[in-house]
Amino acid sequence: MGRLGSPPAGLFVYGTLRCDRVLDGLLRRIPRGVPDSAPGWRVASLAARVYPGLVPGPGAAVGLVLSDLTLPEWRILDDFEDQCYELRPLTLASGRDAVAYVWTVDSEVLASDWDLTSFERDHVAAYVARFQ
Repeated sequence: MGRLGSPPAGLFVYGTLRCDRVLDGLLRRIPRGVPDSAPGWRVASLAARVYPGLVPGPGAAVGLVLSDLTLPEWRILDDFEDQCYELRPLTLASGRDAVAYVWTVDSEVLASDWDLTSFERDHVAAYVARFQ
């Protein structure tokens, strides 16, 4: 199944997959998400992209853990993610273990943090239209 051998217990989402419109556009439903954060990581803006990357950094990346994904949904999400992401295990602030798509191309990481509110205001409609 692409980069996934078997479905992990939970997926930590921190960027566009926190948007109901994106999840619904990809999966045709909105999975249950539990708030959590990833200490030692940040949600970074990426050069020439409207979506972010999870990279090591100060503080804690805020996000959700999606824990009720089906195997076909995992496949959809794995196919959806850019090849510059790598699925890696994380221990979250709650103590829960999950996996996240971590950005692997340091040269594209910007100093600024990505902003969910700006993405939803300025880019989500065109972003969802790309894959529908």
